[in-house]
Amino acid sequence: MNEMNTELAEFVAASAGRLGVPGVAVGVTVGGREDFACHGVTSVVNPLPVDRDTMFVVGSVSKTYTATALLRLVAEGRVELDAPVRRYVPEFAPADAATDEITVSRLLNHTAGLEWKLGVDTGEGDDALARHAVKLAEARLIAEPGGRASYSQAGFNLAGRVVENVTGSTFERAVASLLFEPLGLTHSCYSVDDVMTRRFAVGHNVDADGVLAVARQWKDNRANNPGGGVATSVRDLLRWARFHLGDGRTEAGERILPAELLHRMREQTVELRGSTLGDALGICWFLREVNGVATIGHGGSGNGQFADLLIVPERDFAVAVTSNAGPDAGLAFNRTVVKWVLEHYLGVVERDPEPLPYDVARAGEIVGHYENEMMRLTLDTDGARLTIECAIKPEIRAAAVTDLPPDLPPATLGLLAGDADEYIVTEGGLQGQRGFFTRDDSAAVTGIDLAGRLFARVR
Repeated sequence: MNEMNTELAEFVAASAGRLGVPGVAVGVTVGGREDFACHGVTSVVNPLPVDRDTMFVVGSVSKTYTATALLRLVAEGRVELDAPVRRYVPEFAPADAATDEITVSRLLNHTAGLEWKLGVDTGEGDDALARHAVKLAEARLIAEPGGRASYSQAGFNLAGRVVENVTGSTFERAVASLLFEPLGLTHSCYSVDDVMTRRFAVGHNVDADGVLAVARQWKDNRANNPGGGVATSVRDLLRWARFHLGDGRTEAGERILPAELLHRMREQTVELRGSTLGDALGICWFLREVNGVATIGHGGSGNGQFADLLIVPERDFAVAVTSNAGPDAGLAFNRTVVKWVLEHYLGVVERDPEPLPYDVARAGEIVGHYENEMMRLTLDTDGARLTIECAIKPEIRAAAVTDLPPDLPPATLGLLAGDADEYIVTEGGLQGQRGFFTRDDSAAVTGIDLAGRLFARVR
């Protein structure tokens, strides 16, 4: 083990212990060298040591696979990025004529105007995505297609249905054929039946007594596989990163994407405002400049599991982090490790902006409730500080047949200089999260963006 790998292992173990995360796996690749640091156990109930092949649910990191699989179909001339989605998914037939403007490319950069997520389980059969597309056609648009970016799990699930209809295969089988098999991602899959024969981590959440307990829903339902269903290992995540650092060929030299199309995923398609996720979106990837260095990346969350993948193309570098406790512990662990790795491997230091002092008038403008299909945000003030509380809507929690992740407690939020409507969360599991408020033509606050998602104000 080299000296840097030793330092990484010590930092990972200390951070996991301090934050109370049962099991973590971290991988770094730089200039062709790989360093790994794995610590802890897969489960507090049935513990096995976490290693570099332990499989974690990586949530929305899955979107990078869906987007890349679609680009393979583009390269083969089977899909056009600027074509309306309904060309490939006729069952997605909303009544609104504006949906003709929902193109494949707008699904892949979150500008289709679709809701974040549907609170609908369409089953575990091979028709899950087809049924999801029909349900999505009934949902309202939250913005005009192409008008703005708003993160949409539902949009990526619809992109997965494009893959199914074009290939004539199930989405899971298509991605295995298009990506997992040629790239040698032997510890990457979607099906619980495939995972259960390997070593895998389970999620953990804090129970009513403040004790970590196993999260009983291991992963989301099948219709959410394109947007969040991949289970993979940190070793496979680094292999995936190396593919995106390359020229579209596998390690064996087989070309599966033209280099220019692969690298097009890193090019800006839409600018983001005041977002922790990035300064802009490419094709799926979040583009973010950290201390003058260009990065691409994606994070993901499941029920008590968290993942981050950050790539620095100009330095031939990537870091992958997986953890199995939430919500506060896993989020904090991943963020802490990514920042440490950037600083100690590349000398890149990331600093959060300082919020402004509390302003009574500005606080009065924004306190209240904000909602999307699944979640409710409550902004409040005690007269000395602003707080933000993030919760699953009660009706969603009541209808769930399995346990859902716990709500996040109120955390301090500060407004930022330079733009009166941008903010940063300064504590708790959302610490470091940045976003902004939107206003109507009369300058009244009508919404808030958090983690790239639009929440509309509830009057």
